Amino acid sequence: MSRKTIVITGGSDGIGAAAARRLAADGHEVVIVGRNPEKTAAVAREVGIAHHVADFADLSQVRDLAATLLRAHPSIDVLANNAGGIMGHRELTVDGHEKTHQVNHLAPFVLTMELMPALEAGRATVIQTSSAAALRFSDFDIEDLQGERDYAPQTAYGNAKLANILFAEELQRRYGDRGIAPVSFHPGLVATGFAAGTTHYMRWLYQTPLKRLFTISADEGAGQLVWLATGEPGVDFAPGRYYESYKVATKVARELGDAALARELWERSATLV
Repeated sequence: MSRKTIVITGGSDGIGAAAARRLAADGHEVVIVGRNPEKTAAVAREVGIAHHVADFADLSQVRDLAATLLRAHPSIDVLANNAGGIMGHRELTVDGHEKTHQVNHLAPFVLTMELMPALEAGRATVIQTSSAAALRFSDFDIEDLQGERDYAPQTAYGNAKLANILFAEELQRRYGDRGIAPVSFHPGLVATGFAAGTTHYMRWLYQTPLKRLFTISADEGAGQLVWLATGEPGVDFAPGRYYESYKVATKVARELGDAALARELWERSATLV
């Protein structure tokens, strides 16, 4: 297996940290990105890898992160857009966007596009950590992506996770012939700090002792991320597709595969940022 340069956002906890440990142990050059400076530095010290800190609720930090990564890594083999989360009450970021939409979709969109020179140089795999929430909770209204008319934490999260999948589909259409291999996946219900900041019932699923009844370990959840990061596009996985349990998902939201919708989401996202 050739040594890869792999950037993982959301790398200070959960499946991001678990994947970083496994990939670094296999000899890859891993770089993690996290929002919390102490937690991110602690994982980096433990694993012996590089790290950066950026809050995805501030797009200027995302752009600064991209510039720093480009200077250090002119060629990137894998970008794992793994950072995200479900929020509580509707709030706007410093950029004026609804926070769930920005942290889960707009920030990874910006990071991916800013890193495109290095991604093209590495013929990179771009991984979107999505969720089955894209099917279960989404009510995707392209005219109300910011939840201005109708907001609920679970709907905003489901819509953002659906946006992750649509972004991977459109990224494949636009950049597949340049060697970019996007893919998205559902990691399962992973026992992490996820949902700690929400009022939705998912907080109860993830943040109580009973979570062991509903969730899998971070290491189990990281398995698919590691598989996609080390796999060969077109051989081990099909670029542009959405995976669950190491297979192309068959039970998906009706919007998947809608090329016109994915294109409009891309164009609106580009306009917003």
